Amino acid sequence: MTIAATGDSFITRRLPVGDETLPGLAELLGQSDIRFTNLEVTVHRMEGFPSAQSGGTWAAADPAVLDDLQRYGFNALAWANNHTLDYSYGGLEATKRYLDRYDWVHAGVGRNLAEAGGIRYMEFQGGRAALIAATSTFHESWRAGEQRSDGIGRPGVNPLRYVTTYRLSEEQMNQLKAIATETGINHEHDMLAKEGFAVRDPDMMLFGGHRFTVCEPRGAATKPHQADLSRILEAVRHARRQADYAIVSIHSHEMKGKRKDAPADFLQEFARRCIDEGAHAVIGHGPHIIRGVELYKNKPILYSLGNFIFQNDSVEWLPSDYYEKYGLGHSHHTADALDARSAGDTRGLGANPDVWSSVVASLVFEGGELLGMDFHPISLGYGTPRYRRGWPKLTGDTGILRKLQSLSREFGTELHIVGTQASWRADRV
Repeated sequence: MTIAATGDSFITRRLPVGDETLPGLAELLGQSDIRFTNLEVTVHRMEGFPSAQSGGTWAAADPAVLDDLQRYGFNALAWANNHTLDYSYGGLEATKRYLDRYDWVHAGVGRNLAEAGGIRYMEFQGGRAALIAATSTFHESWRAGEQRSDGIGRPGVNPLRYVTTYRLSEEQMNQLKAIATETGINHEHDMLAKEGFAVRDPDMMLFGGHRFTVCEPRGAATKPHQADLSRILEAVRHARRQADYAIVSIHSHEMKGKRKDAPADFLQEFARRCIDEGAHAVIGHGPHIIRGVELYKNKPILYSLGNFIFQNDSVEWLPSDYYEKYGLGHSHHTADALDARSAGDTRGLGANPDVWSSVVASLVFEGGELLGMDFHPISLGYGTPRYRRGWPKLTGDTGILRKLQSLSREFGTELHIVGTQASWRADRV
């Protein structure tokens, strides 16, 4: 079994006719059985209205962009992420309808929690593969709801929530309690708990919605939400018994401390638990930059593959909420809003070169065991106008490979750079 994995495909434009970069990438992806990407836009023709909350940019594209993803050769998509409900339930339903027209599997979203967390299977001559997709980055109202015998569920994403606890000294905790008493920041929650609408945790102090405890070491600690973790792991166990290979996709922007290139603690725990329960690979994406590769029990955890296609600054429509955020009105247009956000392309994702270079991963398995991994560098056109950049191009630049090599060493994984790719082979260990 072979897997070609990419990160986010935030696609909002059509691939130019005769594009010279397409054949090389299509050939590379086409060498694998499973060809995966994360679709990070809604695709519709305004069948949905804009949600009051977005994933940062209200992400929408004409459904015709799916033709271009098919031209690259993808046959497996995840679409559980922080943009899934940018255009509310109408956008979700339309996206699903357009995706269903193509000969690929897509996972992570559904009409209820059972469907969103469902396993999608792929049949190959060499075996059967299962795909499960989830996201830890989403608005609380976007998570799919479970059905009951007396009521329907709620459409949305397959959620992996997490719990953050801030650890303080005894002295700091006493100071925080004094501030809480003086400001009354917890009065509303205390009343809600008294009336039965909220639940107190006797081991934690709540301050403005955040959890604090006296504990060493100091700082923030994150853990997977136990109910979500248990539910996803049960799906992994089921998939492992019904397929030769089980693959988990996770969209996660959350970072470790101030480091965007390092995964949050809860994400590492989640990924390892998935491997413990039988997953053969965990494919991560979300922060729009690469993160390291961990080999856990000789199974790959790709914490983030960065971007494959990234065109968030060439969306055609934005709701009034976006304009109001930057003090703009009805006389302004999309270009004005994008200029305001990026300060004329001098700040934000457009000005960060790490956003515009990433890798395509090629994984080779045999008999359930990982034989090798190759990482191929791609460039997305940093420094070009925002309406042109965002398409992937295979490149000979090894700078991104050295960065991946360095980040992977933090997990004890040694990648070897040979020519224009970084590799790992089982026979070298």
